[in-house]
Amino acid sequence: MAVRYVLYQDNRAESKNRGKWYARAVYSKKPKTLKLMAAKIQENVSVKSSDVKAVLEEMVNVLKEWLQDSNRVKIEGLGSFKIGLKTKPADTAKDWSASKHLVGARVNFLPEIEVDAATGNRMKSLLMGLQVEETNENDVDKDEQEP
Repeated sequence: MAVRYVLYQDNRAESKNRGKWYARAVYSKKPKTLKLMAAKIQENVSVKSSDVKAVLEEMVNVLKEWLQDSNRVKIEGLGSFKIGLKTKPADTAKDWSASKHLVGARVNFLPEIEVDAATGNRMKSLLMGLQVEETNENDVDKDEQEP
């Protein structure tokens, strides 16, 4: 299990790094779904896939409800979610209105941080043990079929 990458060259005319090489992570064309996640979890626990899927779907609903009620939501082992706003400035607080100055919203995610026992470094828990390997970009087209 590794994050696959391909190499690419910076060919932008205005770039100070023109000609330099970088790695870019590549992903399966078809994303993993809640259905696949439920099937994978079923392999590791004594709960049916349909039950796991129902719980995960409800987790998404509750997460949405709590976020839209101005809560930060922390899922231990994963991280924290909160809503962020993009706004335009107003000359005074009295002049500011959501209808004129609210440009957009986003979900901010902050991965949980753990201390790596081997190095003592703080790391995002989702990145602990990460391995990478170079691959042919076409290799990522071989997706699992949904059950």
